[in-house]
Amino acid sequence: MNDMTPLFAKAQDYQIVKKVIEEISLRPADEHDFEALARDLSMTSRQLTALFKRWAGLTPKAFSQCVTLNRARQMLRENAPLLDTSYELGLSSAARLYDLFVTHDAMPPGAYKAKGEGLEIRYGFHPSPFGQALIMVTDYGLAGQAFCDEGEEQAALEDMTRRWPKANYVHAENQETRQWAEKIFDPNKWDKDQPIKVVMIGTDFEVRVWQTLLGIKPGQATSYGEIAAHIGKPKAARAVGAAVGRNPISFVVPCHRVIGKNAKLTGYHWGLTRKQAILGWEAGLVAQT
Repeated sequence: MNDMTPLFAKAQDYQIVKKVIEEISLRPADEHDFEALARDLSMTSRQLTALFKRWAGLTPKAFSQCVTLNRARQMLRENAPLLDTSYELGLSSAARLYDLFVTHDAMPPGAYKAKGEGLEIRYGFHPSPFGQALIMVTDYGLAGQAFCDEGEEQAALEDMTRRWPKANYVHAENQETRQWAEKIFDPNKWDKDQPIKVVMIGTDFEVRVWQTLLGIKPGQATSYGEIAAHIGKPKAARAVGAAVGRNPISFVVPCHRVIGKNAKLTGYHWGLTRKQAILGWEAGLVAQT
């Protein structure tokens, strides 16, 4: 059994996990019927619980509570009436997570303007807790990370390569990209003394937005307006939204932690179900600390 076996198992589980998360997203926490969902998936309740716990470290019910908790904290932070929050969500608490520490640099502006000309980007697909992960690395560090379901790898690659069409892309599904995947998605390999190195290739405005995203800790959330204010452009919330949507380094640069008013999930380039999955997975880690 190699080091990636746990991640591979979680990647296989994700297709069923998606169904559970859709159930969690559609109904209030006290209306979830995971036994009925297990029957719909041709599984027993025990089998579904075991599979989900293998993926998240929590039962579906506990995972649902963590997701709800995140929304409750954000609503209260926005001064929503406590009673209204309680009626809608029913939970409130605080938690901490050992964060994934990241160091970062922006590429010289010329690399973006030249559309990546002269830049070698090595890439590979690897299993993650949220489906297939596309890992894209340069000599400077991690430049891209995207998600897709099995069978959609080519579309995901084309989506990312359009960002830097003149770069030299090398298929390198080997030890290098595998180690990056492990360090990104395996919490046991998160180490503040050996932080992940990311390189941001974008416009000056986009890089400022992405750097701001790195300051959002797990269990926290922010809005486009708050990011706009932080970078000194309080009227640029719409432009911030566009920059967030173009974030090329998913998960590590946590654009999934940007939500709308009243804790509503907003658009996510790799799908709202996956965004809910990532937020819940992080909340599950919080619950275990």
